[in-house]
Amino acid sequence: MYADVDRFNEKLQAEGAWVFTGGLQPADTATVVRIQDGELLTTDGPFAEAKEQLGGFWVIKAPDLDAALAWAAGATKACGAPVEVRPFQDDIAD
Repeated sequence: MYADVDRFNEKLQAEGAWVFTGGLQPADTATVVRIQDGELLTTDGPFAEAKEQLGGFWVIKAPDLDAALAWAAGATKACGAPVEVRPFQDDIAD
């Protein structure tokens, strides 16, 4: 899988779509930080109990959703796991 992801990242870079990527340690290494009743709380483990946890991410440049989904298809093949596609929020004027 690592070699496949490396090849996918090289393709992203060659085609000018790569912005940033990052792999994450397993979910059981997470620390959750929250404010509850005005107090700062930290707890071990992932934020939510789930079958799937975020293992890494890609930030890419894509002209539209169809292009982003095409890149996601390559990403899911490379990493062997589901890939969620989300756009960045637009800048919000004050």
